[in-house]
Amino acid sequence: MARWGEGDPRWIVEERPDATNVNNWHWTEKNANGWSKDKLKELLVGLKLESDVAIVEITEMEKIEGEAVVNNRKGKLIFFYDWDMSLVWQGRLKGSTGEHEGKIKIPNLSEENDLSEIEILVTLKESTNEGEIIKEYLHHQGSKEVREKLGLYITLLKEEFPKGMILPRKDDSEQAKEAQQISNLSSGFSTKMNVNQSNDRISSPNDNNKKKIETSSLKINQTFQCRGEDFYRAMTTPEMVAAFTNGPAKVEAKEGGKFELFGGNISGEFTELVPNKKITQRWRVKAWPQGHYSTVSIIIDQQDDHTLIKVSQTGVPQNEMDGTKENWSRYYWDAIKRTFGWGYFM
Repeated sequence: MARWGEGDPRWIVEERPDATNVNNWHWTEKNANGWSKDKLKELLVGLKLESDVAIVEITEMEKIEGEAVVNNRKGKLIFFYDWDMSLVWQGRLKGSTGEHEGKIKIPNLSEENDLSEIEILVTLKESTNEGEIIKEYLHHQGSKEVREKLGLYITLLKEEFPKGMILPRKDDSEQAKEAQQISNLSSGFSTKMNVNQSNDRISSPNDNNKKKIETSSLKINQTFQCRGEDFYRAMTTPEMVAAFTNGPAKVEAKEGGKFELFGGNISGEFTELVPNKKITQRWRVKAWPQGHYSTVSIIIDQQDDHTLIKVSQTGVPQNEMDGTKENWSRYYWDAIKRTFGWGYFM
């Protein structure tokens, strides 16, 4: 038993009066659904769009479906939001008394899309000459003002809503400890891979003798208590990857996109991405022969009450097989379950 004051800081509760989530170590989640619906209605319903051409007002939020959550892991905020909205507009041309009506549909307000990539689709209830003019105005000029309001929602979600989620730390020295832990983890990954190499090291392609690299394949199945889309995000969202790897992570989740984890000890590129279903990578350990990559295929199979992950990896140097399999378990599966609370299925 550790002496008083010498235990793991994650378990020392006297450092905070409320004894809650000390040092922001644990993964916490705050539901932003209700707040987001209210905020989007506040920003959009009643919005008046006016120019020399037309006067238009958004009168109703006809539909708003989706979700928004904010997560805190070790003082880092991670945002997820995905909304599908339909707004009702009414308007008239300047100098005309004829009223016209239609809808503005926003199907993809999501953290996966830049503000400029969010679709704003304008429809007209009954097609008339005046109505078509108003529709064109909304499509080109009016949509810019709507997009500005959507951008304001995103800003408020990231700055206003999370207040209070990041709890105060004991002192700044904890940041130095955390940085050291990251360094130790990265060096530990590298050291472990080196330990598992035999003395007869495989030659790199640049060696004069150019010995052939003998490779093998491995298959791993793991079960997680989460949705398939949650696991997919954990492997492709930079903030979530950084959380379970406990350090900076470069992740470009697109075909041909690069990734670099554990201080550069693991690197490669994505070769295939099927959202929430499959991830394929060219994957290597820094200590492997220069230029040698394995192929990793991750199948995400969501069941009724859990998600089954099926991993196959080909092209692993034979004398790296044991270390590679062990490190998948230690630095990926155990770390993901520990970080996000997706524990072993019972």
